[in-house]
Amino acid sequence: MRWPRPISPGRRLLPVVVLFVALCSIPGIFSQRLVTLDSIDIFTTHEWFPSKPTVYFLCNGEDKVYLPDVKDANNIYTFKGEESWQPLTQLPEKKCKRCGLYEEDTFKHDLYDEWELCSSDFKKGKYTHFKEGQFNATFLCPNCTASAGDSANHDSSSEVETKKSSVTVIIIVSVLSSVLVIIALFGGYKYWLKKKRERDQLRFLKLFEEGDDIEDELGLGNEL
Repeated sequence: MRWPRPISPGRRLLPVVVLFVALCSIPGIFSQRLVTLDSIDIFTTHEWFPSKPTVYFLCNGEDKVYLPDVKDANNIYTFKGEESWQPLTQLPEKKCKRCGLYEEDTFKHDLYDEWELCSSDFKKGKYTHFKEGQFNATFLCPNCTASAGDSANHDSSSEVETKKSSVTVIIIVSVLSSVLVIIALFGGYKYWLKKKRERDQLRFLKLFEEGDDIEDELGLGNEL
């Protein structure tokens, strides 16, 4: 009789790996505050000669992000957030970035506007920046903290977000611990079955050998 082969350690850990990947794929668990451009309308260009402007977005200490589709004034450009040049930047949770919109001209770089871009500026993941006579742009950041401009509300939102994160971490740890305990119990049960089979086999062989000894003593083995 062939006994079933024991489960290898790699196969035992497979459910844990699958569970970890599934948890990591849940939106919001490991959130990034990525800012993308939703729409923009420039009201003027700074080129002296009749040519298409070269518009770019820039935050201090980062690389320029050119907006290749923005070529004409008084034309609303909308985007999907999936363009090759997106996202524009990534914001920290409690610190702003000095960013701006610029036009790269033939002889110099002209400024549309510079401002402090903060995670708390986004309400329901959306923020609109308007500069009179220059441009109107809407930015998206789904994971940025919504703020109504009141510091108390902002602190309350931060506390709620922290509590949600703590609950999420507790749930993840509890689920992983439960899975590991189940795997350990199952492995121990399989090991106990294996040892029990070995003991039963040894007991059977011992009984068989004792039966042969009794037959030899009675002389039954030679008569047969």
